[in-house]
Amino acid sequence: MSSDNTPVPAPATPPADNTPVPASSGEGDRPTWGGVIYGILNFITLAARVAALAAAAALLKEQLHLLKARMHRNAQRARTLAGHLHQARADARFQAQSLEVAAAFERVAEASGEVANAADQMEMNAQFVKDAHQAAYGGIYEVRQASPYEQPKPGFTPASR
Repeated sequence: MSSDNTPVPAPATPPADNTPVPASSGEGDRPTWGGVIYGILNFITLAARVAALAAAAALLKEQLHLLKARMHRNAQRARTLAGHLHQARADARFQAQSLEVAAAFERVAEASGEVANAADQMEMNAQFVKDAHQAAYGGIYEVRQASPYEQPKPGFTPASR
């Protein structure tokens, strides 16, 4: 066993748990988290994923508002049915069941409204994250793209060499 501080190269076989390991340059590089996430969560992909989250939340919110309106209409129809059953002197049991259905539709409408409010909040939060990400890293990204020189990967510091 030697006493020098030569790094040990990474094993040639991938780990059994399928965790991503950055490629080694053959110089005995040690994988870092910065290297693992580079390319997965870079500026563009992170911005795109947050924008997709905001769009999905907006779509969900719209669908939930449509559901809420439909459930309110169905509740009104069930109450109308109960009234018609009463006018027709149908058994009181059927009238009560129609009113129970109307109440169930109202509960679904209210719950879908609450979920729509949560989706609206999620959309606003995602937009806030997207805007903050653009403000914090947009300028750096533009400078990096305009530079004719290759830039160091995230996490690089002179002390790590």
